[in-house]
Amino acid sequence: MGLTVASSAPSDFDHPMTTSPARNARSRFAEIVSADERVNLAEAALVIAAEEYPRLDVEAYLEKLDLFGDIARNQAANARDAMDFISAINTTLFERLSFRGNRDAYYDPRNSFLNEVIDRRTGIPITLTVIYIEVARRIGFAVKGVGLPFHFIAKHEAETGDIYIDPFNEGRVLGRNACAELVANVSADRVELRNEHLTAVGNKQILTRMLSNLVGIYSTTDRRRALAAIERVLLINPGSTSHIRDRGLLLASVGDSATAIIELEKYLTLAPQAADCDVIRGQIKSIRQNQAKLN
Repeated sequence: MGLTVASSAPSDFDHPMTTSPARNARSRFAEIVSADERVNLAEAALVIAAEEYPRLDVEAYLEKLDLFGDIARNQAANARDAMDFISAINTTLFERLSFRGNRDAYYDPRNSFLNEVIDRRTGIPITLTVIYIEVARRIGFAVKGVGLPFHFIAKHEAETGDIYIDPFNEGRVLGRNACAELVANVSADRVELRNEHLTAVGNKQILTRMLSNLVGIYSTTDRRRALAAIERVLLINPGSTSHIRDRGLLLASVGDSATAIIELEKYLTLAPQAADCDVIRGQIKSIRQNQAKLN
């Protein structure tokens, strides 16, 4: 992540987790992800957004997804095989409802909040894939997420072979070679597709990647929001050493030196052989020196 101790950039908004609705959203998120891998993906994604949008009505957006599912079900009334179902979902989402990948403002944080994606009909690969998965589930067609390097797609596991679908590109159906070409393009030929890249991921992994995107967006512009995202990642993966480290660095950057030191020392205990241990020890020393100056 490359975080260093620095002062937090000012925000035009209230700090996350300062209102009762935001605290309630965090509690609800913790409750959802404490379940097994069959967590409610749509609800969890909307609860992530509810921390940013305190007046968000989660149930209303779940009903919108239900409506999308009703449209897709009618569209798939005569479906005979997997390609017919995919065609019905594609027609629903990309023709009738006009969902599109947001190429003009890819790093706009609104692309990572499911309510905004539903309202604005535009998003990034992972949020569009979440909508695709949820609409497919509502019509009884099994679709899973696939976390390619630098891109996110869906796949249907058929008896005749896996079918890959790219919701960011209007549901384009991909074979393995096309997936390899996609990875090469989005990585500027730095990454070569491997078999494990095509493995389906669970809902908790999808939520972790959504939150990681928010960390990347906010890490240099709004440290408190980046911290809020990392704390939710740690609700999913409490033992993630890299996120424990990054939480410590972000806590230091927003002025919570005492907790920052605790987190960074925890990181050194859990990952004593990590390549950046000396750097983190230096960060702890710097934080202690800054504390001493204030005292």
